[in-house]
Amino acid sequence: MPPRLLFGTPRALSPPSAVWVRVRLQRRFASSSADAPEVYDVVCVGGGPAGLSLLAGLKASPITSGLKVALIEGQDLQKSRLQKDASLESFSNRCSSLTPASVRNLQEIGAWSHVNTSRVQPYQEMQVWDGVTDARISFDWDTAKPFLSPRNPAKPTTIAYMIENVNTTTMLLSRLEELGGVDMFTSTKVSSIELGTDTEKMDFSSWPILTLSDGKTLAARLLVGADGANSPVRTFADIESRGFDYGRHGVVASLKIESQGWGGPDHKIAYQRFLPTGPIAMLPLPGNASTLVWSTTPERAAKLKALAPNDFIAMVNAAFRLSPTDLEYLHTLPSGQEEEVAWREKHTPVKERTIPMRVTDVQADTVASFPLRMRHADTYTGERVALVGDAAHTIHPLAGQGLNQGQGDAAALVRTISHAVQTGQDIGSTLALESYTSERYAENNAMLGVCDKLHRLYSVESGPIVGLRSLGLRAVDAMGPLKNFFMSKAAGGT
Repeated sequence: MPPRLLFGTPRALSPPSAVWVRVRLQRRFASSSADAPEVYDVVCVGGGPAGLSLLAGLKASPITSGLKVALIEGQDLQKSRLQKDASLESFSNRCSSLTPASVRNLQEIGAWSHVNTSRVQPYQEMQVWDGVTDARISFDWDTAKPFLSPRNPAKPTTIAYMIENVNTTTMLLSRLEELGGVDMFTSTKVSSIELGTDTEKMDFSSWPILTLSDGKTLAARLLVGADGANSPVRTFADIESRGFDYGRHGVVASLKIESQGWGGPDHKIAYQRFLPTGPIAMLPLPGNASTLVWSTTPERAAKLKALAPNDFIAMVNAAFRLSPTDLEYLHTLPSGQEEEVAWREKHTPVKERTIPMRVTDVQADTVASFPLRMRHADTYTGERVALVGDAAHTIHPLAGQGLNQGQGDAAALVRTISHAVQTGQDIGSTLALESYTSERYAENNAMLGVCDKLHRLYSVESGPIVGLRSLGLRAVDAMGPLKNFFMSKAAGGT
């Protein structure tokens, strides 16, 4: 088979991943080398939250703590760590919504005790509505009847926790340092991955052999790809990833709002409005800060990024208050949105307590965008290869489940490896890894499908579908048990 050439760079605003330049990936036998590779039980490529959670989980478990493991990451993780004295006046624009299930997993592996809690914001309510018809659904554990099950007997109080990705990465690195036993090759690129060959001491014919940019070679009993949507590890394993581009970009920014919000300092609310070009969400951060995720066309994303701060602020406020027709016109203006929005708002009555508090400022250099895609690998495992996080699946951000899916993958793969160790199996064998794909694939595929269908459903501006979707939204809002079931699923429950 001819060699594959791959040119890769980390996707904008994605979690940190290994940097790849002209990586040669082959499925063939490697020629003999005078220097035998360093042998590892698990080699993880990619130092984002999914990869770090996997390694922390392996080292935290007494069953797998004795495994020899390594991390390969192209970036200098120490330079990207959250500073202990970081000011609460500024926040990263790369934030994620962690479900209670993900937080429980981080607690179980001992990582959550290292989080900077002053920069984490739990929220207890979410308001979601149709930008065309104003049909609305409210998710609020404080007022909803509890969804009870044998595994979830208590009424929750928090829907999710907003956290900067750098905070998540930093706590996991701190936990790994506390546990020890992980060989870290950071600021190091992977030059090639190829199958090994027989040596006098071992048969490496089925083992991935990684050659690093510094000349080191590693042999992996199990190679884990946590290396992002364009995963070279996935390519090496000949695993297809299928999907499509949405033709949309996600615009992000760190914002300041007028005050604590309608819920008060102890009751935070997340807001999401579905517009024909895509949903806009404003999610709470500590104090008067919020993070923005606005899905829109590439052309409108470019226009938003080019606006002066006062006009950008006006557009965000307008996106939660004015009609889609008004917004369409505002996007055609080269400038002056602030004045135009002020005039139009005078003629547009809104119930202020049903929408976010007004944005008063945007943090400098935080307005950015990234393309939205949906991808799903055909399988998560191959011979001596497993995929986690974006390497296995990429999802639309409208439900905020991307990071949580990766956390679920990491926890499931730890369980799979632990079972293999307990039963004396080869942790890299196809048979030993089978349960990982079985546990995660269907669940992730269902979430990918739901988010994709929601995006398409709310992209329709007129016709009978608009009326039907509004009717359905109002019906779910009125049916307590059904709404609570959806809330439980969104929070990572069963």
